Amino acid sequence: MEKDKEQIEEEINESHKSQDVDDSKEDNIDEINSENFDEDPESEEEDIKETEEDILKEEIKTLKEEKIRVLAEMENLRKRFEREKVDSIKYGSVNFARDILSPGDNLERALSAINEEEEHPQSIKNLIEGLLMVKKELSTALEKNGITKIDSLDKKFDPNLHQAMMEIENNDLDEGIVVQEIQTGYMMHDRLLRPAMVGVSKKPQKADKVESDKELKSDNDDSEKEAKN
Repeated sequence: MEKDKEQIEEEINESHKSQDVDDSKEDNIDEINSENFDEDPESEEEDIKETEEDILKEEIKTLKEEKIRVLAEMENLRKRFEREKVDSIKYGSVNFARDILSPGDNLERALSAINEEEEHPQSIKNLIEGLLMVKKELSTALEKNGITKIDSLDKKFDPNLHQAMMEIENNDLDEGIVVQEIQTGYMMHDRLLRPAMVGVSKKPQKADKVESDKELKSDNDDSEKEAKN
């Protein structure tokens, strides 16, 4: 009986020891899990902070680029507005300027029709003087608004400034020289207000034919000489 009692006590002690070992293991596992649990939130918070910082940096970069783009567009708009403002001041009266040129042309024709060598009564002389004063005042007003005549006579024909109305044969001049001005042309600042209607020189047809015949004869003579040689 005593042996059985001792054996029972030993078994009880062993079971307590194994229970203590199991409890110890569980405590260690709990401590490890607790440490891991404590570390994970911190690392997650750091990752979240880094992600938020990256997002904010990207947003700041985007906002800077948009700001630069908006400033550039505003500067372009400002320059465009200034340019349009200057153009409206310089060329705003272009239609009125074209309309006022027609009375000036009629005045020029009236004065050119007067025979200066002919003796006129005093009343006609006074009229001529008045017309000349009007012409001078008109020219001054046009120049004051940046409208100037195109100097065409004896100049090379320029399609940007001239409108050819006829060809005039002239053997003394090169082809394409303005020899007659039918209607005066005008510039408004650096823009063409009205082209000058002109007559342009060209070589006479007979002269052209003679020159071509001479060239043809010269070529034939050269070919004959080469054949003889």
